[in-house]
Amino acid sequence: MENSHVLVLPFPAQGHVNPLMHFAWRIANLGSKVTFVNTDFNHKRVLSAMAGRSDPTGSCVNLVSIPDGMDPEDDRTDLSKLCEAMLITMCKKLQDLIEDINKNHPITCIVVDGSMGWVREVADKLGIRVAMFWPASAALFCQLANIPSLIRDGYIDSDGFATKKHKIQMSPSGPNFYTDNLIWKIGNSYTQRALFKYIEGGMEDSQLIEWQLCNSFHELEAEIFSSVPKLLPIGPLLAGYDTGNSGAQFWPEDSSCLKWLDRQPSQSVIYVAFGSLTIFDQSQLQELALGLKLTSKPFLWVVRPGTSTQELNLNEFEGRHGKIICWAPQQKVLSHPAIACFVSHCGWNSTIEGVSNGIPFLCWPYFGDQFVNKSYICDVWKIGLGLEKDEKGIITKEEFKQKVELLLGDKIIRKKALELKQIAENNIGEGGQSSTNFSNFIKWVDA
Repeated sequence: MENSHVLVLPFPAQGHVNPLMHFAWRIANLGSKVTFVNTDFNHKRVLSAMAGRSDPTGSCVNLVSIPDGMDPEDDRTDLSKLCEAMLITMCKKLQDLIEDINKNHPITCIVVDGSMGWVREVADKLGIRVAMFWPASAALFCQLANIPSLIRDGYIDSDGFATKKHKIQMSPSGPNFYTDNLIWKIGNSYTQRALFKYIEGGMEDSQLIEWQLCNSFHELEAEIFSSVPKLLPIGPLLAGYDTGNSGAQFWPEDSSCLKWLDRQPSQSVIYVAFGSLTIFDQSQLQELALGLKLTSKPFLWVVRPGTSTQELNLNEFEGRHGKIICWAPQQKVLSHPAIACFVSHCGWNSTIEGVSNGIPFLCWPYFGDQFVNKSYICDVWKIGLGLEKDEKGIITKEEFKQKVELLLGDKIIRKKALELKQIAENNIGEGGQSSTNFSNFIKWVDA
């Protein structure tokens, strides 16, 4: 594969950059030259987080960047503004980057995040083959691919707004999703419409791409994969591969938690992590803290940098039983024998990592596809429980304590979780379906 040169471009968010980086490593480890393109803003964050790490990517993946079209002080959690800026700026910048790279070792293939379908036009213009990597569930891909049907059938209007609250199932035994939790329902009506239009256009482009790959495995979403046969599972990407690598993180990982876990009894620790975007108000943060204390169990809690904790003295709260860190080496944490359960926002990366390690879930979704993933965990796979809000919209300390006790006392849930772990391992093992799909993709890259 020495002649192949693959350019990998993720959507500029932590939940996209990290799995795309693991995918890039897998390609590079098989002999391809790989160039990984972040936005300038995220490129600086990734390099800063990698500083001093023993497994920098520079040895096998070349990290480069282009502007995203926003000013340094702009809020990149405003996804509609980010998407609008990218469409205006990144198309030309990406073309310029590729033309410059092509002077030395030409790009032979572009692997693009499924949320960046507009890249197909750049690839076509430059005569470069393109493949799509979908870092979320096949169910979400199916949902977004069916936007024209959702409009035709009256679930949403042409701007993506729900006509009324609907419950929709993509398949008879698949997960539920509701029109009031659609992935573009973020912020005000302008933001929602702009994000919907970006997604709608990107999906039209993505579905025209020859190779469509997904970070899932067949048995996890069998009915969905049957309905979108072009989408091929190659996951779980983070299980069994590159375990010495931590991916492309936006914050430095605190590995001191691993030694702390070594001192805890087997299956005793509640692991709490809510990803890169979840926001809690002070009252909810306080209830969670009190709920953890009420369980009387050891806990490892990730409190992301920038989280407002004025009313909570975290150092005092840790006490004898807990450890609070800013960012975790999550794959290593979840594979540790001390972990009993995962209190999660149900982002797909966290979901697939928990599944791959046979960990039961306590589900606390925040927005977007996290509600669909919760439905998978609780209703379809039956490897977790959901947390219910009270009349004020708060998950109380009593609710938290009760659900932790129910979850940890349920042997059937743990048994199902371990069964899914084994199926995941079979898929990425020699002759497994995900492994075979990936091998076939590599043959195409090398052709």
